[in-house]
Amino acid sequence: MTASMTRPGKIIAIHLSYASRADQRGRRPAAPSYFLKPASSVGASGGTVERPAGTELLAFEGEIALVIGTAARHVSLADAWDHVGWVTAANDLGLYDLRANDKGSNVRSKGGDGFTPLGPDLIDARTVDPSALRVRAWVNGELRQDDTTAGLIFPLAQLVADLSQHFTLEPGDVILTGTPAGSSVIVPGDVVEIEVDAPDAAGAPTTGRLVTTVTQGETPFDGDLGSLPAVDDLQRAEAWGSRDAAGLPAETSVPALSPELRAKLLEAPTAGLSAQLRKRGHHSCFIDGVSANIPGAKIVGTAKTLRFVPFREDLFASHGGGYNAQKRAFDAVDDGEIIVIEARGDATTGTLGDILALRARARGAAGVVTDGGVRDFDAVAEIGLPVFSQGAHPSVLGRRHVPWDVDAIISCGGATVQPGDIIVGDGDGVIVIPPALAEQVADDALAQETEDAWIAEQVAAGHPVDGLFPLTGEWRAKYEAATGTASADGPRR
Repeated sequence: MTASMTRPGKIIAIHLSYASRADQRGRRPAAPSYFLKPASSVGASGGTVERPAGTELLAFEGEIALVIGTAARHVSLADAWDHVGWVTAANDLGLYDLRANDKGSNVRSKGGDGFTPLGPDLIDARTVDPSALRVRAWVNGELRQDDTTAGLIFPLAQLVADLSQHFTLEPGDVILTGTPAGSSVIVPGDVVEIEVDAPDAAGAPTTGRLVTTVTQGETPFDGDLGSLPAVDDLQRAEAWGSRDAAGLPAETSVPALSPELRAKLLEAPTAGLSAQLRKRGHHSCFIDGVSANIPGAKIVGTAKTLRFVPFREDLFASHGGGYNAQKRAFDAVDDGEIIVIEARGDATTGTLGDILALRARARGAAGVVTDGGVRDFDAVAEIGLPVFSQGAHPSVLGRRHVPWDVDAIISCGGATVQPGDIIVGDGDGVIVIPPALAEQVADDALAQETEDAWIAEQVAAGHPVDGLFPLTGEWRAKYEAATGTASADGPRR
């Protein structure tokens, strides 16, 4: 950092701003969102950054940093760039091991000492076109990032104008403008270099290379003071940039539940669907011991899974607080999905309550299935979220469970459930349908329902059930003649 640059009063960073990075993450924001970094995180070129003891996912992010030259408050988009004094290079380092519990604030995950190296030189903002700046990053001499501001979702001036709506940008304040695709994990011994330049401007001004070396920390975090570092495959994939780069197996694609198939499954009873599954050799499709909180409720959706492990004090200290797996599941459930919870059949504590039910309802969840208990049982029912559970219990989660992971294969009520399995529940219970069988099972179950309805008419008319239920011989011929269709294969028992 040059001597002319003072320590910033505040550092504001944007979550996602480059199209390449947004496409890598699979989500493109409609508007910019931000977080703050402490001034104590600033470092200079040639310095070091420590990867704390007990962590694995320290990642670099090459960025363009804007240094405010004159105060900006309620400035227009047209005037915003005039308030930028200088442009420099930044490395917006982050520790993914702490990201989940920060829940987007990034206070700990990106606020560590030395986590915002800046410099080494400043470029006069008046000499460059903000739409023609370039940022590049190297790790151990290998080029890892190379993009220009032409690839931004939100122009640099928009960030200045937007932030000035909310508070005064003061001289010396720094705006970190986001990183393009290519950010990844770095380890002790790695050397990261970031450079920002304007190759098409007169004199091709450059910041020079901002150099940071990674070292290994020796002091572990104290779990008695706060939540400990924790990682899962989602954090690994995002830190490395992809599942492949993180050494994780590719995710298996799950067939979508089409509106047409959903409509069929809503019409077909679980009893009929389960009969069709049993005919195909699937005898373990039942989630046993659960019933609906709302009389007459019917749910159909794809499974989003959540697993609890038995309570243990140290594990609850590291995984039970903050933005834990339970909260992440309810925050991430999509429209039409059903959260299926493995609670090991333990009904002696709640596995969700009214706040999480509200969140699931707002996200469009089709329901929840848990082989544990439900806290705030009546309130959850009033919210209108269908929940199939073992019943009410007033205790909180930490009495029996530690929220452990999301989107894993689980066991619920004796049934194995994979993410994306189709879940159907009604007054007879809840069943799990493998997606590849769902269409055929639904069609045959509805055909059986048509057949059973005809049989019921004959029984109501006074005919004995012998030969009629199930249809055989003469009665089968009468049915096919009356309906013009072949009967479903086999009886409903």
